[in-house]
Amino acid sequence: MSVTSSSPVLSDAEGADDSPPFSPRGPVSAAILPHLCGGTPTAHTALADAAVEASPDVAADDDLQLALFALYASAYGSIPAFAPDLEWDPSLIATRRVIERAFEATLRDRVAVPETPVTTADAVARCLFALTAADTGPSLSRYLAKKATLDQAHELLVHRTVYTLREADPHSWAIPRLTGRPKAALVEIQSDEYGGGNPERVHAEMFARAVRGAGLSDAYGAYIDDVPAVTLASHNTMSMFGLNRRLLGAIVGHLAAFEMTSSIPNRLYAEGLRRLGFGDDVCAYFDEHVEADAVHEQIAARDLAGALAEDRPDLLPDILFGAAACLDVDGRVGRHLLDAWSRGESSLRPEEGR
Repeated sequence: MSVTSSSPVLSDAEGADDSPPFSPRGPVSAAILPHLCGGTPTAHTALADAAVEASPDVAADDDLQLALFALYASAYGSIPAFAPDLEWDPSLIATRRVIERAFEATLRDRVAVPETPVTTADAVARCLFALTAADTGPSLSRYLAKKATLDQAHELLVHRTVYTLREADPHSWAIPRLTGRPKAALVEIQSDEYGGGNPERVHAEMFARAVRGAGLSDAYGAYIDDVPAVTLASHNTMSMFGLNRRLLGAIVGHLAAFEMTSSIPNRLYAEGLRRLGFGDDVCAYFDEHVEADAVHEQIAARDLAGALAEDRPDLLPDILFGAAACLDVDGRVGRHLLDAWSRGESSLRPEEGR
């Protein structure tokens, strides 16, 4: 496996580099990246308008998805090269809104949302469990457990770095926007995600140890140049849902589906990694999620999504949309990897295409 590794680190406190940390993939990202680093602003909003109009699929567009990822990374503070005082720059926010509107419209057009149940916690939970049980997306975890090569396992970990080194953060945006039972449920889930007060048990840190154990870089953003638009779109979906208050229902639904489709796959990932010779330093992260997510799925379905639907029936359509969108975007990542591997190819971007 051949991957590049730029070396942004995790915190603004480490100091900033004034050069863009990623290679642009088109005119929009070529304009956005230098601006985020404090460079001279260009007409990137007009460029985004034109790119959206010309793109056959915004969700699979490398230029637009990289630009959107970078704009969200500014809000997270995860890329030191991005100047903190530009987080709310009006022109950058305007460009983000252009891409977001098109991306959200794409998801709403293509995602099949289940029939709306009655607004009781139990009915909503049953609907979500039925939705995730009916998901026929490709199973990366089964493939890894039985067939994946060592190179393919490394590639899977590279794709996972985009979200998992920031695990739980996109969903935490919802905490101040919730009240009562749903807020308590989300805080219960997120407390586990953040290690319950033990920094060694923070899930993002456990994954960082896993990628180090596999011989990969744990620097956030190190592999952005290597992953395709479909991988960026998965992370961008939850960032869009989390950062926009009007999409509160969608981020709650996304988390519910995310937790409800995690426990068994993580058991299979651990089995596959051990089959390939990896030890507990790599597998502990996946082992942790087998039990944790079996508990989280019940809390997320009933106490979070179900209770929110009872308290705010107006949000139920977006709860279902967020859950269905989670299955859709993550299913597309799985199909991309498995299709590439079935052809004997890498799932990462070819160097000549960068």
